[in-house]
Amino acid sequence: MKLLLVVLLALCAQTQAESLSGLVLSVADGDTISLRDTSQTQHKIRLSGIDAPEKAQPYGLQSRQSLSDLVLGQMVTVLTGKTDRYGRVVGKVLLEGMDVNLEQIRRGLAWHYKAYEREQSVEDREIYATAESIAMDAQLGLWSTSATPVPPWEYRHPRSPSP
Repeated sequence: MKLLLVVLLALCAQTQAESLSGLVLSVADGDTISLRDTSQTQHKIRLSGIDAPEKAQPYGLQSRQSLSDLVLGQMVTVLTGKTDRYGRVVGKVLLEGMDVNLEQIRRGLAWHYKAYEREQSVEDREIYATAESIAMDAQLGLWSTSATPVPPWEYRHPRSPSP
């Protein structure tokens, strides 16, 4: 019964998503690309469910290079249903059926962005969280150093020390 519920929820989430396809023109960082669709319109895409290190952070450049190696110059499909406050389309990027967002996590070059996990299907939420745990255990990418990596959301908005 639980499996049936998970499948139904995943199908509902997918039916609400819009699809956008196009050629990847550039990769800004480990979780942002630009693509041109068939009507020659350019779109900035923020990969959903993940947050990659900022360029100035350790593994920021490696994360960008990984995403570039995967999608630059390739035709991709983006499953979306949201635009963020910066006007970027937020979505899951698929390359020949491969979930590129998930691949960044698997490589240890992005975090599962749990602050937005409720926007994911239950299935994706579980797969992304598991992939992050596996990458951590295998000490891949940003998990390979002895220091605890600083998540990009903390790097962007450091908290002030308490008085």
